[in-house]
Amino acid sequence: MSSSKAVMTPDDDEVVDAELVDDGELAPTAPMPAGRPLVDQHTVLRPGQALPTEADQGPRYTDRDLYVSEKTAAALKESSGDESPPRKTAMRLFEAWCAKHGRVAKPCTTATFTEYGQHLMDRNLKVSTIRNYMSLIRTSMPAGKQPDNSLYLQLLAAYRRKNKRASRRKQAFPITMPYLVPMMLKAEEDGRAIGIRDAAMFAFGYRFLGRSIEDVDLDIEDIKVLDDRIVVWLVADKTHKTEEQTITLHDRPDLNLVPRMRRWLAHLAAQGVTTGPLFRHLLKNGKLAPRTRATNREDYLRGHVVNERVKHWFAAAGLVTNGQPVTSHGLRAGGATDLAQAEATDQELEEAGRWAKGSPIPRRDYVRPVKDAKHDPFSKIPVYAPERTAPS
Repeated sequence: MSSSKAVMTPDDDEVVDAELVDDGELAPTAPMPAGRPLVDQHTVLRPGQALPTEADQGPRYTDRDLYVSEKTAAALKESSGDESPPRKTAMRLFEAWCAKHGRVAKPCTTATFTEYGQHLMDRNLKVSTIRNYMSLIRTSMPAGKQPDNSLYLQLLAAYRRKNKRASRRKQAFPITMPYLVPMMLKAEEDGRAIGIRDAAMFAFGYRFLGRSIEDVDLDIEDIKVLDDRIVVWLVADKTHKTEEQTITLHDRPDLNLVPRMRRWLAHLAAQGVTTGPLFRHLLKNGKLAPRTRATNREDYLRGHVVNERVKHWFAAAGLVTNGQPVTSHGLRAGGATDLAQAEATDQELEEAGRWAKGSPIPRRDYVRPVKDAKHDPFSKIPVYAPERTAPS
């Protein structure tokens, strides 16, 4: 038996191109569906199977399938507003700029996103600052509606070439042990509660190698104080967003982390506080700040307060820097720098600071500067020692 395929040519109206096949080889054809077919290049049908249509797809939903409860709606609203302070700041500034220029902020168009990037460059901001703000804005957009950032990155590359100073990264001054110990002793000098809190917070921040917001987000229930160490349960951090961790912080004689934390916890317990935020706002008399003065973080200490306390006790201890800014990040930088000076391995640094495996940050920001400071290739040159080497 044969089947025929019609092939049109310029010379003939129709030419039959015969092709021999065995009997029974042809599959029966299914009737064309009445509705709109739903097929793509991955659709596979068996012989006799009808083309799927819109009418065949999915269950029939009712109102009950589409609505969430009031409790769930309230929880969703609360979770959507649970954004980091930097993200809120970036979006607040972006929304204000969009309102001023008659543009839609969320979701924004690629043109608006690119124009705002140029606006930040016109303000002569640092490259790192611009990248941070633009990243926060882009990731704040609804899923699937993020603007294309290729044009903005093109502008940023040109901006970096023309503004070399804008690319300079200003590192926080590393508060290493020789700076940390005097700060803690000064804070504890007069025995006030705020000094007890700050000394415990500084010791913990240095040893925990955490970001300031990670330190002040902890609850009392998240730590277990033993005789020679503190065990910390961390539900998530910047690198491990969905992976909980149990971290052991061994104490040492110069840090005195355990006794300092115990003094602070004892102060809280004396005021009836044994659960909830670990580091809290205090009044000048040492009492806990009342809820009437609470912020959107409620009883949790705000990140900028840690920054202010670090600056305060650094200056009070009579310490000076080489021009680098003193910030709360200096506690994390100090611990990492001390590890680098002690020639800790890359893996030890990554694990201590909970950086992602292979992250360039520990080597770039801490190991390399320490090695560069120690290494002087000119030391290989023999010292020239005539009778006089300098002008009189």
